Amino acid sequence: AMAEGERAAEPLAEISHYVVARPIYSEAGFQEENERRPPLPPTLRERAQAACRCSRKRAFQITKSFLPILEWLPNYRVKEWLISDIISGVSTGLVATLQGLAYALLVAVPVGYGLYSAFFPILTYFFLGTSRHISVGPFPVVSLMVGSVVLSMAPDDNFLIDSSNATGANVTGTLIDTESRDAQRVLIASTLTFLVGILQVIFGVLQIGFIVRYLADPLIGGFTTAAAFQVFVSQLKIVLNVSTKNYNGVLSIIYTLIEIFENIGTTNIADLIAGLITIVICMVVKEINDRFKHKIPVPIPIEVIVTIVATGISYAADFEKKYNAGIVKSIPSGFLPPEPPDVSLFSQMIAASFSIGIVAYAIAVSVGKVYATKYDYAIDGNQEFIAFGISNIFSGAFSCFVATTALSRTAVQESTGGKTQVAGIISAGIVLIAIVALGKLLEPLQKSVLAAVVIANLKGMFMQVFDVPRLWRQNRVDAVIWVFTCVASIILGLDLGLLAGLLFGLLTVVLRVQFPSWGGFGNIPGTDIYKKVKDYKNVIEPEGVKILKFSSPIFYANIDGLKSSLKSTVGFDAVKVYNKRLKALRKIQKLIKKGKLKATKNGIISEPGVNNEAFETDEEPEDNHDLQVPTKEVEIQVDWNSELPVKVNIPKVPIHSLILDFGAVTFLDIVAVRSIKTIIREFERIDVRVYFTSYQDNLISQLERSAFFDDTVRKDIFFLTVHDAVLYIRNQMTYSENQDPIFEKISLMQESKQPIEFTETSRPDDELDVQEEVCTLELNVSITYIVLLASSLYL
Repeated sequence: AMAEGERAAEPLAEISHYVVARPIYSEAGFQEENERRPPLPPTLRERAQAACRCSRKRAFQITKSFLPILEWLPNYRVKEWLISDIISGVSTGLVATLQGLAYALLVAVPVGYGLYSAFFPILTYFFLGTSRHISVGPFPVVSLMVGSVVLSMAPDDNFLIDSSNATGANVTGTLIDTESRDAQRVLIASTLTFLVGILQVIFGVLQIGFIVRYLADPLIGGFTTAAAFQVFVSQLKIVLNVSTKNYNGVLSIIYTLIEIFENIGTTNIADLIAGLITIVICMVVKEINDRFKHKIPVPIPIEVIVTIVATGISYAADFEKKYNAGIVKSIPSGFLPPEPPDVSLFSQMIAASFSIGIVAYAIAVSVGKVYATKYDYAIDGNQEFIAFGISNIFSGAFSCFVATTALSRTAVQESTGGKTQVAGIISAGIVLIAIVALGKLLEPLQKSVLAAVVIANLKGMFMQVFDVPRLWRQNRVDAVIWVFTCVASIILGLDLGLLAGLLFGLLTVVLRVQFPSWGGFGNIPGTDIYKKVKDYKNVIEPEGVKILKFSSPIFYANIDGLKSSLKSTVGFDAVKVYNKRLKALRKIQKLIKKGKLKATKNGIISEPGVNNEAFETDEEPEDNHDLQVPTKEVEIQVDWNSELPVKVNIPKVPIHSLILDFGAVTFLDIVAVRSIKTIIREFERIDVRVYFTSYQDNLISQLERSAFFDDTVRKDIFFLTVHDAVLYIRNQMTYSENQDPIFEKISLMQESKQPIEFTETSRPDDELDVQEEVCTLELNVSITYIVLLASSLYL
């Protein structure tokens, strides 16, 4: 058994290791060996030819993309799908009828117009939509957004009339001309719907369906939860039958709540009881539908049942006359003739229409993608924009309000067996029957029952609150986005709240890019793996080498973060080191001129008897007096990490190489390119070579276009991996150690009467940034700091 176990483990041992033998690749060497072929972008003419090319196949594809019904209808399985679609369509149609009536209350228009909004949008989406399962029609969040625009543009105060002029009025004071008010509100809602449709079509034609990607799930969750709260408050006053003013804008929901509780003493008990009973029954039955959905073939249409029973009770008990209950009163039968929108109102609602169009589209596409993934087909985001845009333009002409999809209604359509939009068109047929024949039968229905149906359907959105603790554990930034968007939408209103949440979400992205993660990396011994030094005990930094990984695109906003991370990783500021070295050299030259030091081929030594005087303080003023003594120049080595004969605090530089791991850098802007080139020069002035590794190919192309490479910055400092660079550096260090010492190559220079000049150089825009240090001085010596010093007393 032991032998069998050992034999079984042998293949695993072979698989768990691998050995690779290849050259050390720099970018230049890799390109040369593998014959890099730079991508050639197509010319404008080639692009125009490709766009204008036409064939029968392409024409048919374009037609199918615009009319998706041509894609799925020819493949419709009549025997398998038709019965399921009929059952689903009838169930969804009953729910859509009741929700249409209820959601009309949110838009502040007569409830009959909710039936139109549940009917017309389906007709066009049937031909143009790419989702096979969503139920098109009103949605509470979008309806409330439309209603806020309607109430702001047509408040009750604009339609007050003297009661003495009202026919049959027995009271004095002012009354509201409800007929004129409702007509104006219907016109505003339909005009807004028309404008939203135009914007959606424009977005679709311009192929900017990607815009919905900026509405992240936490943002949508917080926004819809806040919208659910606003819907709840707006329906609460209908359940209580309490009259309040129509508030809009910042803190409107707070003002409405305050007024509801101030007037709660006028609550109509009949409406309250009917509403509470409806809410309890609907929520209990919905919970039963959800828990036993696998055992119940068709969900119980509780909204329909409750509405029919409530209508019958209200009619039999005559709640309106006995208890002054608020009822629907009148639902027009048949259809109204199409009317053009009031174009003069466009300027007042353009901002709101933009946010409504985006939210309506985002909700529809989000729900559609869930079912598209479940049933393995694709949703075309741009075509959805066009489909909903044309649907809203069409329905806006028939006095409808903005259409999207409702989560609960779509769930009914899918759970009852709906396979395609045939179920949707059948549901439209059920709504049509209600419009033509059943409208009068629903006139005794209490409005509080409809409001209760709306509230009962908000349960799913309120349950999103429980996502916050989960988000906090998984990603605290997403949790903060959720809470911020929710609070902002409640306080500022839905339109401004959505904008605030969107901007806040984008701000978190900018901040995460501006302050990315970074760290010093080291090597796992015996491997080519490099990990953070702080995270692993066995990680070892290569001797004399620092490795920095910067995990973000580099651009103008975070370039200071890159410089700061460099200082933290290497332990010193390259500019300060350079300036301190220059200061030390100037003091050494001054001491040599005074005779307190002399320079030899073995270094700098003090004159006997004056060695203590040679240590001048760092604050001693400069002495520009030229002694005019004959000098000879010698080439010497300055060891900057040893103690110098001047009191200048020069930071130690314990490294000779710096490796920047750019594996997570996706792009560089021109500021980053210039700054990186500056960083290279800053470090090379103090004998530290800079290398780049793990970069993406597009960065090399970008650097080439930005004129990054020249005689001093070449592609041979770019390596494919960190390990390539480390091995290259080791080879270079080994080669340098095998050479003759520099002191053996000292040569006397020609005599000169002038001391070595330290010239001050100006800094062009693309040169070094000395970072508020003293003015940068450059020695007329080698970049490797083999310094030429003047000796006034030598010989």
